Amino acid sequence: MRAIIQERYGRPSRVLSLRDVDVPAIGDDGVLVRVVGASLNAMDWHLVMGRPILARATTGLTRPKQAIPGTDLAGVVEAVGSTVTELAVGDAVFGGRDGAFAELVAGRVRNFVRKPASLDLMAAAALPIAGVTALQAVRDHGRLVSGESVLILGAGGGVGSYAVQIALADGGRVTAVTGPATLDLVAGLGPQRVVNRAEQDLLAGTDRFDLVIDAGGFASNGELVRLLTTSGRAVVVGAGSATSAGLVVHMLDARLRTRFGPRPIMNFIARMTRDHLSALVTLVEAGHLTPAIGATVGLDEVPAALNVLVDGRARGKTVVEVRPA
Repeated sequence: MRAIIQERYGRPSRVLSLRDVDVPAIGDDGVLVRVVGASLNAMDWHLVMGRPILARATTGLTRPKQAIPGTDLAGVVEAVGSTVTELAVGDAVFGGRDGAFAELVAGRVRNFVRKPASLDLMAAAALPIAGVTALQAVRDHGRLVSGESVLILGAGGGVGSYAVQIALADGGRVTAVTGPATLDLVAGLGPQRVVNRAEQDLLAGTDRFDLVIDAGGFASNGELVRLLTTSGRAVVVGAGSATSAGLVVHMLDARLRTRFGPRPIMNFIARMTRDHLSALVTLVEAGHLTPAIGATVGLDEVPAALNVLVDGRARGKTVVEVRPA
């Protein structure tokens, strides 16, 4: 089978290549999925580049432990282990599993659920990490209450575009901030207000919000606090371009502000579960959530497409056509 392979850390176009590799094996509780579509996330380029360096303590100090990058995927179940009952050969599924930039991916039942009937497999591939992260930011950590005001920084990206839609579905009054290139995309998601960050700096203004979701590390902790109402809270998603030292300082500062101040700032790393994937299915089937796909690329174009993410030039979600549906 074909797969994108990484043997060292560095800029995606320099360290990734498309090669033929062996088909992965599955155990008695395993599931083998023939991948139709995958999608790119900020996490992918961070792992490919080994940044921040602290992350290499788990991903590999001098070279990546995982040779095939990627996590988000959707496809058709090709084989199941002898003890698997939740899924069957031929099921159309989506979910997350290391090694997604390949024609076949081996995982377990907990990694996948059946895709929403209203989405094709390419669109479903854009859901997992960004969708689950946005869901946890809005509900689990942001604890959004219907009627509250919500500010979403980075609304034109993968997580941000889902956060806008989930906040609206949960009754939030949403102000979405994005760059000039994604204004039309974000406006199409339906927020009450769209702000072009190139023309208006809300961070220096007088507007205050019950919930601020920073999808990409656009603001300092001090700026986030100033954006909050007296009972407000902020949720930070992603490390942005922070160095390891900068990230540690940012998180320690956020923890101190949360413990001793009236306005909490929460940092988190999303944990994907079947329950969260199923919640995304429910939102899609209710008409509240649609993947905002900005580009579609082939498997051989993954290195260049990840470069676009590194440079901050992506619109919405980038999906990878691994095998035609």
